[in-house]
Amino acid sequence: MTTPPTWLVRAVTESLPDLAGGSWLPLAGGRINRVWKVGDQVVKCYDPGGHSPLFPNDPLAEAQALRQFGPIGLSPDLSQTGQGWLAYRHVPGQTWAAGTGAVARFLHRLHGSAATGLRPLASGSAALTSAAEAILAGCRARLARPDAPGIAPWPDPRPIHGDAVPGNLVLGPAGLVAIDWQCPALGDPAEDIATFLSPAMQLLYRGAPLSTDEVAEFFAAYPDQAVVTRYQALRPLFHWRMAAHCLWRAERGDPAYRAALQLELAQISVPIQTPSATIAPPASIQ
Repeated sequence: MTTPPTWLVRAVTESLPDLAGGSWLPLAGGRINRVWKVGDQVVKCYDPGGHSPLFPNDPLAEAQALRQFGPIGLSPDLSQTGQGWLAYRHVPGQTWAAGTGAVARFLHRLHGSAATGLRPLASGSAALTSAAEAILAGCRARLARPDAPGIAPWPDPRPIHGDAVPGNLVLGPAGLVAIDWQCPALGDPAEDIATFLSPAMQLLYRGAPLSTDEVAEFFAAYPDQAVVTRYQALRPLFHWRMAAHCLWRAERGDPAYRAALQLELAQISVPIQTPSATIAPPASIQ
């Protein structure tokens, strides 16, 4: 839907009267919620059924994140909230498409910031396994668990975006800014690294997975090598959990996630078990 619903226009203009009579320009990028630019504001209307087991869709959490991260330049500035919607100041710029080192430095800055009131997110190999199994419980097909070492929970939960895909990073006048904060958390910084480097998410939002050189650039630019090492150890489980998410989406009618699923499976060489056949993953892709 490109035309905003009447109730939304009324609610927004009552809260932000300067927007009355303004044009509502639909914005692309998000796969779940509807977003418009109105004057110097972005208005986001949430799909109440838009959550998934991996990515919550919580407007209250997004408002909380913008209040904390807007003043330090990590997110847009929150303007107003309402029932099922919020508005924030538009960040002029382009959606991120190249330069993984800049993303690494941005995420490290986020992970080193202070935040309160965000949902706690369990971490470590046991938590990743449990999360993937919970997603697969809602799927018809099955994915075998990959081999991975036992890794303890992250001892010092840090702010994470929770959905650090290319489409949620905007290169503005002052550098990168993250948008779409509907699933922030306090947890393991490796979570954001896994989401950004995910070949499935890169395909869906940028059109192609990252190259080997782009991945190497990211790792070289992320200042905390202990987090990078932790991500590398947990990588098979991160790919398995993302593959489970792609399967969950594909089984619910989104065909784009089928190709994305195969890219994740290629990273861990895990077949997909269906009632009628075993579909082998393609050759490994870097």
